[in-house]
Amino acid sequence: MIEFVVPGEPVGKGRPRAFRMGDGVRMHTPEKTARYENLVAMAAQEAMAGRAPMEGAVAVGMVLVTVPPASWSMKKRNQALDGQIRPTTKPDCDNVLKAIADACNGIVWRDDKQITDVAIRKRYGMRPMAQVIVQPAEVFE
Repeated sequence: MIEFVVPGEPVGKGRPRAFRMGDGVRMHTPEKTARYENLVAMAAQEAMAGRAPMEGAVAVGMVLVTVPPASWSMKKRNQALDGQIRPTTKPDCDNVLKAIADACNGIVWRDDKQITDVAIRKRYGMRPMAQVIVQPAEVFE
């Protein structure tokens, strides 16, 4: 099992932008996405501690933590921190999964096509982060 934490607000995978370059078209990954994927890759490399990428089917679990808005009343913030209110705002879970999955290619697993099981939770907390747990899929059963 591999477990690591990516500090900061979780970031969803942004849509790549296409632009003309001579006779062809080039794709550009948004800067915010690229920075977040680099942060994820660093955390993943540290967690792997020199081990080879996992082989076979893998299960991925994530807890995405965001801070309640400062504009909320103390009562509402406390309800959010107690789990009574859950974040239904961006980023979307699937877009964060895609950013983290792409960043872990060649580090935690060879390719994100190996992911067969996923569990994601979005919650409020005092420190924004993405907690990631990866294990062989058969352990997840």
